[in-house]
Amino acid sequence: MRAVVLHEFGPAENLRIETLPDPVPGPGQVRIAVRAAGVHFVETLMRRGEADMAPPLPELPSVFGGEAAGTVESVGPGVGPEWLGRPVVVPRSSPGGYAELTVADTGTLHVIPDGLGFEAAVTMVMTGATTMGLLGMAELLSDDVVLVTSAAGGVGRLVVQYAHALGATVVGAAGGPAKAEAVRELGADIAVDYNEPGWQHLVAERLGGRRVTAVLDGVSGEKGAAAFELIADGGRYLVIGWSSQDTFDPDPALLAERGITFTNALLQLIENPGGGPARERAALEAAAKGQLVPTIQTFPLERAAEAHAAIERRETTGKVVLVP
Repeated sequence: MRAVVLHEFGPAENLRIETLPDPVPGPGQVRIAVRAAGVHFVETLMRRGEADMAPPLPELPSVFGGEAAGTVESVGPGVGPEWLGRPVVVPRSSPGGYAELTVADTGTLHVIPDGLGFEAAVTMVMTGATTMGLLGMAELLSDDVVLVTSAAGGVGRLVVQYAHALGATVVGAAGGPAKAEAVRELGADIAVDYNEPGWQHLVAERLGGRRVTAVLDGVSGEKGAAAFELIADGGRYLVIGWSSQDTFDPDPALLAERGITFTNALLQLIENPGGGPARERAALEAAAKGQLVPTIQTFPLERAAEAHAAIERRETTGKVVLVP
């Protein structure tokens, strides 16, 4: 099979397409002919060997990626033949999703709902499930004023859709006028380019005296600090990502004085992954019903290095997916 292999931590071009032996499914496992593989921002950090803001680094050489969607083409010992030919999606696979074939335990598989394509399914099984978990912590209400930063990203776009459908007032902040316009088309009442200096003052002006009651911040760092300027007393601030690779840590005394709840929601999900399968199913069903519609940008498998580089240059919109 063809797979994208990393032999040395470093720049994107270190990801190279190679031919590897086909993986063999073990007991309780199936082999999947991959039709779509998800790519995450955190994988660019892992590829560079930056362990401080990423999961444990893999042993090299390594095939990157976890989630994969495709068709079951063979089964291991103890697995019934009814799995053969089924369209499935899985959040974790081996040797990795950046490959034409991968292996997964049947207990981690989801049969893809009718009407949902492979690319959408692989987007929802982790990015969508993460969004469901973050939204559960945010407890958004129809009378909220919600500010979403990194609103053109995979999670951000789903949050904007959800909050809009709920009836909340939605402010979407993204990098560049094209991304801001895309966020507006998703239903954001106010969409701004947070690369423009003083963007938070423009948001305050457009809100006309209203204050933000819930921030879902996918950037952190300086842009997170700017978003914090807009939050009302008694509001809640949830960190749902840190694409700036920097942190924003408000003064605990100020939080207490203003009654603001500050939660690193994404870190909590990572450290306490319980309920993941239920969130995965909920995300897939929401997409199949058209309640959440992921935005997907595809790259051919052999161009995985280009996909990583585009993510690092902030040139992508929505979820990045590799296809064979």
